[in-house]
Amino acid sequence: MATIDLGAAPPAATGLLDALPRRLSLTLPELLFVAEQAGGAPLPFVRAAEEPDAELDGRLGPTPGAADAEELAAALEGLHDPHASLARRGLLVDTVVDEGLVGAVGLLATPTVAVDLDVTAGPGRVRAWHRQRGDAVASLATADGIVFELAWFPTSAWADELARVAVVPEDLRTGESGAPDRLDLPYDLLDAAAEAVCSHRTDLLSVLAGQHGVDLEAVPVLTALATEPRGRLRALVADVSGERTSVIGVLSWVLLADGWRALRPHGADLVEVRRVRPGDLATELAPVLAEVRP
Repeated sequence: MATIDLGAAPPAATGLLDALPRRLSLTLPELLFVAEQAGGAPLPFVRAAEEPDAELDGRLGPTPGAADAEELAAALEGLHDPHASLARRGLLVDTVVDEGLVGAVGLLATPTVAVDLDVTAGPGRVRAWHRQRGDAVASLATADGIVFELAWFPTSAWADELARVAVVPEDLRTGESGAPDRLDLPYDLLDAAAEAVCSHRTDLLSVLAGQHGVDLEAVPVLTALATEPRGRLRALVADVSGERTSVIGVLSWVLLADGWRALRPHGADLVEVRRVRPGDLATELAPVLAEVRP
């Protein structure tokens, strides 16, 4: 197989099957091996040379699969040699790595648009990095810092791939929410209400609502917004087309009892709280992505 240089994107789609996303699971050693074969392509997360495991765990945050550096190190020690495991899967022939893998890792290292996603739902947490250049997108995701999903696909499939990140696990119990599908509330009121509930002073909610000129009917809504959250989604969009990274915007969702709500600041000090679904993530990000220069 022919190798692809670091700046090359995955081969262009030539047919229906080629246009479908290709996904592969790679262990951390396999991913690092592929990156090395791709000319030393940097990965979206940073590993310190002196303490690689601790640095990786710090970037990804605590997860069920890697609670601390020692546990992560022990798990990595039990993995197969990446050269042998990739060869066994047909992803390495002699010394040549599958060109799609190399191209995807190369795109992760040389994009024009970067979208970093951090999602928690119940006890689980997923980090995902999406990188786009031209008509191609590559993504990397992990729930434990040990096994990663590497995918590459045309930009026409990006919306569906973003929706996958926001899907709520089936084993996470859902129910009715005390929050309506849409409402506007002062940011300072939301912040103060959350602090009051955390301090077990729900008796102050009616006082806070009165201070901000909000009807007392909003008190059950404030209680729901402060007590129901069982997860959150944050997405950061950056322009990386130039020499310096420029952060364009940040999107924030909160997972309530019955599903996601988007939190969107508007006006001088208001926050719109609106029901959204996983498939809405691409639409929510579209205005921010549009600000990235072509």
